[in-house]
Amino acid sequence: MREYIFFNNIPVEDTLSTILGAQMRKAIFKPYSAAFFIKIHTSPIVSSLKFSSSCTPLPPPEWVHPFTDLSDVISAADRQTSPWLPKIHHLLQNTINFEQDLTIFCDKYLIRLPPPFTAHILKTFSQLPNRAEIAFRFFNWAGEQKGYSHNLECFVQLIEILCLEGDFVTARSAFDEMKIRGFLMNSVAANSLIRSFGNGGMVEELLWVWKRMKDSGIEPSLYTYNFLMNGLVNCMYIESAERVLEVMKKGRVKPDVVTYNTMIKGYCKSGNLRKAIDEFEAMEVKNVAADKITFLTLMQACYAKGDYHLCSRLYNEMRDKQVEIPPHAYSLVIGGLCKEGKAMEGHAVFESMIGAGCEVNMAVYTALIDAYAKNGSLDVAMELFRSMQRDGLVADEVTYGVIVNGLCKNGRLEEALEWFDYCKREGVAVNAMLYSSLIDGLGKAGRVEEAGRLFEEMTGSGCPRDSYCYNALIDALAKKGKVEEAVALFERMEEEGCDPTVYTYTILIDGLFKQHRNEEGLKVWEAMIEKGITPTAASFRALATGLCLSGKVARACKILDELAPMGVVLDSAFEDMINVLCKVGRVVEACRLADGVVDRGREIPGRVRTVMINALRKAGNADLAMKLMHSKIGIGYDRVKSVKKRVKFRNLVER
Repeated sequence: MREYIFFNNIPVEDTLSTILGAQMRKAIFKPYSAAFFIKIHTSPIVSSLKFSSSCTPLPPPEWVHPFTDLSDVISAADRQTSPWLPKIHHLLQNTINFEQDLTIFCDKYLIRLPPPFTAHILKTFSQLPNRAEIAFRFFNWAGEQKGYSHNLECFVQLIEILCLEGDFVTARSAFDEMKIRGFLMNSVAANSLIRSFGNGGMVEELLWVWKRMKDSGIEPSLYTYNFLMNGLVNCMYIESAERVLEVMKKGRVKPDVVTYNTMIKGYCKSGNLRKAIDEFEAMEVKNVAADKITFLTLMQACYAKGDYHLCSRLYNEMRDKQVEIPPHAYSLVIGGLCKEGKAMEGHAVFESMIGAGCEVNMAVYTALIDAYAKNGSLDVAMELFRSMQRDGLVADEVTYGVIVNGLCKNGRLEEALEWFDYCKREGVAVNAMLYSSLIDGLGKAGRVEEAGRLFEEMTGSGCPRDSYCYNALIDALAKKGKVEEAVALFERMEEEGCDPTVYTYTILIDGLFKQHRNEEGLKVWEAMIEKGITPTAASFRALATGLCLSGKVARACKILDELAPMGVVLDSAFEDMINVLCKVGRVVEACRLADGVVDRGREIPGRVRTVMINALRKAGNADLAMKLMHSKIGIGYDRVKSVKKRVKFRNLVER
């Protein structure tokens, strides 16, 4: 029996099987120094083999490829993937420390993974959990193989994965390394990088790729331009996107519907709806047909801006042009019409939505129920609610809140309370809207004590009180004449960290002035201004009414003048003051105010005259209204010697 000694750092049994055949598996292993020594018992099959007494080197590792046939005559679609691919992929998916397992696997089978194989593996990471981390670790492992160097495609695939997963810091580091390598850019890599950086808001990197592409003599394709446009828009570089669009319009590569959609999206994101509509109209001039994305983008912008009429117009245009209407477009139109109080028109769109086979969601039903309830059509609202239940939709707290609010607004408090109790029994989350609707309804019905009990119940139910709840109860107390309690609740509101709104201050100002507590009312007004809360027409009306009725018209005018430097212009302020004075029979003061308005150039004489006529007529003073109408007071002139003077409004009561 003869002995032969071999040693190597890879698994020995598999190596021998490869070299000597299946019958050489019986071996005796024993350690010697850092290597393995193998005593092999010869057999008749190997007795004729000549072995050297020195080490026999193993063949070098083979660089495997992702496809078995690399011939140019085989199309990419027809190529068969390498059997190594699923094995490598299995290790990446199912082992925690896959780097070690990959090393053992590759050493065992004497293989190495070249850059094309690495790039192909990275492409298959779309379904892996934690793919950004796994991709980065695999990328680093591959780069440590002996004789290996990443190519451009490896970096591109890694950056795409990192950007999709939102790991922009690592993506930026990988890109910096890619730049150092100095790869020659190609169109496929440029498109992928521009898309990845654009989606990630990485403007500097995006523009570097664009410049490198141009320097490399690569002509941008339509896809390249669209990726660039999308990147600039996502980063809110709207002016730069506009310049790219102009270059496309004048150049060889013309913009398509995707290009226009991207530009329209940019205008909508920046709040420039007018320019978005202009670009939409330009599409028709250029014979580029708008698609459902074009319309939906514009409709979303219109809805956000409160332009529900334009939203409906776009919907009708989609129908006329037979463009596919997505479910969300129906929802926007119905929501807009309902907000405008056009419940029946919204219902018609709702029927069209069902006829088109679209599923109606809870939000659409809730919007319609709310619109009908606010219009007083509670029976229709409740029928829609039952229809919603028949469709298998389970009402949530928002829907129940809408029902309770509608019942309260229509004075059906007992039914509203029954629904409220039903929600608590059935475990429906009772929110602040339900409570505020009931508190407001009970308060307006004079049932302040019940409203107060519900208000106190909120904390125990785990429902935080918001400004709506506070305002509802403060308003109920003020209207009941319980101003002290209203002020105390206002102070409690601030102590509990709930910020008062302009409506809160308006309620208090109105209540205090009605109780002839003018100075306190003025202090509340000043506190509102100090907190930076912008007065509304209603808040100034409450203040001005109180001041005018207490004979302090000049004070009201002074406060109004102080609002102008703050950028607050209340167009109807003087009209409201004149109406109040005429209503209580203080026509003389109303005429003085009218003269002051005209003399200071705050309003044109003709409009003030119209306001005075309407105020007198509404106050039941028809004689003075007719007298003013048939005179030249306010708009005519009297000649005093050689000087023309406008006929003052005070002449109405002095003659």
